[in-house]
Amino acid sequence: MTESTLQEHSLEEIRAWLTERVAEMLETPATEVDPDRSLADYGLDSVSAFTVIADVEDHFGLFIEPTLLWDHPSVNGVSEALLAELKKAGPA
Repeated sequence: MTESTLQEHSLEEIRAWLTERVAEMLETPATEVDPDRSLADYGLDSVSAFTVIADVEDHFGLFIEPTLLWDHPSVNGVSEALLAELKKAGPA
């Protein structure tokens, strides 16, 4: 079972959740994560990216392509893409 069901999520909720996950991986306060900055600029490597993808899948209960972080390289970009995927998936 996932932490979250496929319910309505706001962009702000997704962004805040993702910012916290990225901050944990970087071992930095969430306030230090610029949502418009490329995650690669923070040194997020492929192993870290797959960890973030797995966390996203577990939390939101949907499968996403591993390339999501490269296709949408910032917290804002990933958040918008996740919101679109959640809307496509519909209610649980």
